[in-house]
Amino acid sequence: MQATDSQPATLAIGRGALRVYAMDGALLALFMVSACLSVVLLEHPSSPLRQQIDSDFVRRALIGVAMGLTALALIYSPWGKRSGAFMNPALILCLLRLGKLEPKDALGYSVAQFLGAALGVFSCDCFFHPWLSHPAVNYVVTAPGARGAVVAWLAESSIGFVMLTTTMTVNRVPRLAPRTGVFAAALVALFITFEAPLSGMSLNPARSFGSALLAHSFHDFWIYLSAPVCGMLLGVELQTRLTARHSRLCGKLNHSETVACFVRCKCLDPTE
Repeated sequence: MQATDSQPATLAIGRGALRVYAMDGALLALFMVSACLSVVLLEHPSSPLRQQIDSDFVRRALIGVAMGLTALALIYSPWGKRSGAFMNPALILCLLRLGKLEPKDALGYSVAQFLGAALGVFSCDCFFHPWLSHPAVNYVVTAPGARGAVVAWLAESSIGFVMLTTTMTVNRVPRLAPRTGVFAAALVALFITFEAPLSGMSLNPARSFGSALLAHSFHDFWIYLSAPVCGMLLGVELQTRLTARHSRLCGKLNHSETVACFVRCKCLDPTE
């Protein structure tokens, strides 16, 4: 469904809309499955990879590569093209702020994302509970590093700001817009490698919720509920003040010429 210039797009009421929400939630569920398995393989003491790789930095880098590739595959998957591959309530709020989604669609996406994240961790727990519940893995819960909660909040806000600013900047160039997902996936890998010691690298309230729910650990969850949202919204506000053509402002990670766009997006229009 293509949006008009006069109003934000809205998904068709009924099963079609629910299907799209469910697709986006399922994408985040798959992301969480990949996160759980990657951390088990590289952090559980009995894992051969953990025993062979002593360096914390190298293990984080490998997890970062795995999750970056996972994000890339999901963003450009058929479901990603259809749903937009948002997978993040913070990003949904930014699209709502930009007038790209109707409030009811934003709510539908967000609920599906929180459910999807929990379902992804739950499905892994069903099969790999002894490994996933081990303290070295702990359901891939995001937690502040040694520098404390304030530093973790600032770090989460900063990576949210960088992610949204990069996405919107790339989307303003029609030639680059189809590759926005590549930039986003690369940032995921870099954030996990370098920022994770500060906050655990969430960037996503739903992602942290899924882990916290299964681990029964909501200590410091406020950080991951608020910081990504604040960082991304700050990026939106800055872009709206620096950019004259607001129709070019978009936080989508996936642009397809073959699948109809259901948000008011002109990123692929070279004449706009």
